[in-house]
Amino acid sequence: MEQQRNILLIVLLCVTLFLFWNWNSDKVNAAKLAEQEAIAAQMVDSTATSESSLGKIVTLKSDNLLLSINLNGGDIIDAKLLKVMKEQGKDEPFQLLMTNKLFIYQAQSGAVGKDGPDSKVRPVYTTTATDYELKEGEDSVSASLVYEANGVTYTKTYTLDRNSYVVKLNYKVDNHSDKPVQMSFYSQLKQTEDISSLQKNDSSFAMVASAYRGTAYSSDDSRYEKATLENIIEEKHADINTKSGWVAMIQHYFVSAWIGDEDVKGNIIYSQAANNNTAAIIGIRTDNTNIDAGSSYDFNSKLWVGPKDQEAMATVANNLDLTVDYGWLWFISIPLFKILSFFHSLVGNWGFSIILLTLVVRGVMFPLTKAQYTSMAKMRLLQPKMIELRERYKDDRAKLGQETMRLYKTEKVNPLGGCLPLIIQMPIFIALYWTLMESTELRQSSFILWITDLSVYDPYFVTPILYGISMFFLQKMSPTPVTDPIQKKVFMAMPFVFTFMFCTFPAGLTLYWLVSNCFTIFQQVIIFRSLEKRGLGMKKANSEAK
Repeated sequence: MEQQRNILLIVLLCVTLFLFWNWNSDKVNAAKLAEQEAIAAQMVDSTATSESSLGKIVTLKSDNLLLSINLNGGDIIDAKLLKVMKEQGKDEPFQLLMTNKLFIYQAQSGAVGKDGPDSKVRPVYTTTATDYELKEGEDSVSASLVYEANGVTYTKTYTLDRNSYVVKLNYKVDNHSDKPVQMSFYSQLKQTEDISSLQKNDSSFAMVASAYRGTAYSSDDSRYEKATLENIIEEKHADINTKSGWVAMIQHYFVSAWIGDEDVKGNIIYSQAANNNTAAIIGIRTDNTNIDAGSSYDFNSKLWVGPKDQEAMATVANNLDLTVDYGWLWFISIPLFKILSFFHSLVGNWGFSIILLTLVVRGVMFPLTKAQYTSMAKMRLLQPKMIELRERYKDDRAKLGQETMRLYKTEKVNPLGGCLPLIIQMPIFIALYWTLMESTELRQSSFILWITDLSVYDPYFVTPILYGISMFFLQKMSPTPVTDPIQKKVFMAMPFVFTFMFCTFPAGLTLYWLVSNCFTIFQQVIIFRSLEKRGLGMKKANSEAK
């Protein structure tokens, strides 16, 4: 009896301890969740920097970048790429970050949490100068912003290196007070979702709108994820724990990205809506950090703000080069880009590099192209027998199918032989399309004569017209098995349709397809001569089909 009572007491004690542990755990988790939610709320309140709230502006200039920094919050509100021109032939540099009445695109940073100075109102920093510029013979230039409150000094230092698009940020907290402080350092990007008003006043934003524009991030669990600004505004918010990683906003040819501090315990990647659901924010912040009285702490972050230079970005952060988004065929696009870059190193012209790449791709595809046309020629020779079978077994579909397969077997013809090579080639052509679309190297790169920018359409539409003509001749030469009159008319109209469509394509893409068609015509001449020797030529095919 005594033993049973002891066992019962032990069980009750275990149950009590278990319930207490669960209660305490829930309490801790709830407190932690509340703390995170409070920080998230502070993030929104602390980033309300707009044109109307701008304070004194200081500039930081290197050979690559010109930054405008708002002392009210210490955010980068404008960034000009000094070696990248807005328009070809003009001296106005391209501006990636900007703040005006119509549009906000900023790189923000600060500290929130229990003692963070950005928790309630943005701090107003002071500087010793208004303009900081990289001088001749120097390798770097820095601008230090200082703010002091409650015995704590906050120093935000931006540094630019020569020939670099990286902005180094050091956020130093000197705690001169007699008590510890606790805060979380954040760095984030904020951008207005709607750019229609900008497009009305600036034609350079047309390409931005036509290509992908949105956010991306990289974490311990995911090399590369992206979401549009609209998705973030619609409350599809991120909340991801990671040791290392980065957050970015990307557009055609350009990217801005904050790389998190890897020296802290952990980071949180987050996203949220801002400015009454008109703008999106994506950022990365550290876990809460305790800074003892009389001590100091340094938070560090890096900001890439520049073109999508794959080689340079790969040295800045892991997976940052993936912002050059080739889609799901990236494993084909990357080697194609490397080949394209190799040819450019030889000839020094991106247009001729595209031509050489096209010839290589078409040359590698020659065996498949030959198999495709051989199969199509055989199918065309079988058309009279196919018509005869359809007439004989028009009331017996099962028998028709059996006899058709027997005919294919007898004549050693694969009905899918003309399609399979094309299916194999399509991923390569799609990958090449994205290679040319995403390569910032083509921007404002001239070819010959009137083609001065391979990233925009042919101004005189010469290449699209030549492409349409080449497509017409290609159709005339192709041994297509199509016999239906309506289908033939549709095929005949395709060159005209594609000509108009290609008028809006970048000249680099049109050049690729034009060269590809011309080379295919040359290939077909060789293939058809070979087929003539085998008795499968066009002349015999056409005579048999009549």
